[in-house]
Amino acid sequence: MSKDGHLKDRVALVTGSTSGIGLGIARSLAGAGAHVVLNGFGDPAVIEKLRAGLAAEFGVEVRYFGADMTKEDEIAGMIRDVEREFGAIDVLVNNAGVQHVAPVDEFPVDKWNLILALNLSAAFHAIRLALPAMKQKGWGRIISTASAHALVASPFKVAYVAAKHGIAGITKTVALEVADKGITVNAICPGYVWTPLVEKQIPDTARARGMTEEQVKKDVILAAQPTKEFVTVEEVAALALFLTTDGARSITGSLQSIDGGWTAA
Repeated sequence: MSKDGHLKDRVALVTGSTSGIGLGIARSLAGAGAHVVLNGFGDPAVIEKLRAGLAAEFGVEVRYFGADMTKEDEIAGMIRDVEREFGAIDVLVNNAGVQHVAPVDEFPVDKWNLILALNLSAAFHAIRLALPAMKQKGWGRIISTASAHALVASPFKVAYVAAKHGIAGITKTVALEVADKGITVNAICPGYVWTPLVEKQIPDTARARGMTEEQVKKDVILAAQPTKEFVTVEEVAALALFLTTDGARSITGSLQSIDGGWTAA
């Protein structure tokens, strides 16, 4: 956790940040002094405890907006409200996402539409709406959580792979558009990350396949990762935090792999 305070009085919006990778990134940014806006679904009491806990731990302002990131008008309303309270969003982290697995000829159209809306279009809307104030300030950091699947494909994940490849395209395009405006635009491409969502899947997968939980981890989930180790939320958060520093000001339009060597082959 950074204690250098390089984001003191900056404002960070992290979508999909009530758990998992998004929450880890929100914590890292708060630890560097940023005021943080959380977004995501969950039990209101749990989210309020989370919000208050972050504010108390790091001594920053923490807000929560439950905007549905599949809905353009709710995204616009959230960004308008954040800018009204804080001014510009200095750090935008597009992290909200969802997954569904099925063969392409059996892939439910509603799942395709949902994944493209949440994993791709939401980032487009958030970026286009947050950019004007960033340009006015002459400083900004836009970071999108992509995936190893922004670089390589896997079967049965047509919508997810398409969306993450799209994030790669948005990242490169916007980076070129704002390269001389003090704004960097990058994507982080994690492999399999150890999150509560993944952890919950392991016992069921083990039973279904007649394997031990350890076999499921090594031979099923981590088959593509040469390290045979999960990426941690803290590692992804540390990379995101680095991309906000002055030391990363020349890194833009990049796809930052953090995947235990998955995409090296």
